Amino acid sequence: MKELLKTRIRINFSLLFFLFITLFIASLSLKAHENEGKTYRIMFYNVENLFDVADDSLKNDEEFLPNRDRYWNKSKFYRKLKRIYQTIMLSGDWSPPTIIGLAEIENHSVLEALLSQTPLGKMGYKIIHKESPDHRGIDVALLYNSNHFTPLKYQTYAVTKTDDKNYATRDILHVEGYTGSETVHFFVNHWPSKYGGTLITKPLRALAAQTLRNAVDSLFNISPLSPIVVMGDFNDSPFDESIKNHLRAFPIIEKPVPDSLYNLAYLYAEEGKGTNKYHGKWEMIDQIIVSGNLLSKGSIHTSDSLFKVIEAPFLLEKDKNYLGVKPFRTYIGYKYNNGFSDHLPIVLDLKTTN
Repeated sequence: MKELLKTRIRINFSLLFFLFITLFIASLSLKAHENEGKTYRIMFYNVENLFDVADDSLKNDEEFLPNRDRYWNKSKFYRKLKRIYQTIMLSGDWSPPTIIGLAEIENHSVLEALLSQTPLGKMGYKIIHKESPDHRGIDVALLYNSNHFTPLKYQTYAVTKTDDKNYATRDILHVEGYTGSETVHFFVNHWPSKYGGTLITKPLRALAAQTLRNAVDSLFNISPLSPIVVMGDFNDSPFDESIKNHLRAFPIIEKPVPDSLYNLAYLYAEEGKGTNKYHGKWEMIDQIIVSGNLLSKGSIHTSDSLFKVIEAPFLLEKDKNYLGVKPFRTYIGYKYNNGFSDHLPIVLDLKTTN
């Protein structure tokens, strides 16, 4: 009887000890998780011509009408919205990103349709958008998850030519907001394309770069520690003059300077990767650039390892003219291709320490 009692005591003690160790490990894990803080996923996506089906007499949008060149209609429009929703969810690892920068959207109404016609509207997303003077009527915009981000103010910067008052392109959108740990500045860009020739349009991208740089410098002059995230379709690579010389966004160095800009897409470009494919060559024209203080282990921070291009198989199709694959786009010329976009999305995670 005594032996049986001793055995039970040993078993109970073992169970208590095991339970204690389990709870201790669980508490350590919970504490470590708490110390990790939160992750805010930032996404940028050129959605390739998100037009509605209504004619805007002030914009050159005629090709995206039901009875015109592309035979754009409501069915194709709603299918496009669904594809954008699928891409956003995939880019957030099937949970919604905090911040979504968008390019090539026609107006506020297509953004409202994106939220109302897909589950995005029920996830807490809100819209920041201002109509730009672009002749084609395409703008940039920012969607934010209101459960995790509070906008404080926003403004736009026009890219203008002093010698040509008729010149018009997409504005640069600047949104300042609170993530819960710190205020962050976001800039959404869509610089002039190379349509008409690379050399002819080169000064236009330099102009956009200088406009953005002036805005960034104004923030650094007030506070050199301003956390800044620049995202966009720059229509130039990280190696081009507009990015390197005018915007002055460089590869990451061992000890980043807080009030300098660093291009997180640089390594991707060096490896020959990209977000858009032109004549069989991948081009890294969609990029995310951050201020140096975000690359230190401050209250909010990131690194080049937290940047990536989303290369999901359903966003790609076989490249019949060249080797490999290419983005599965909505149109190939004027032929409807029933795809997603001619660009791949990019994402970056911002992490907090509390």
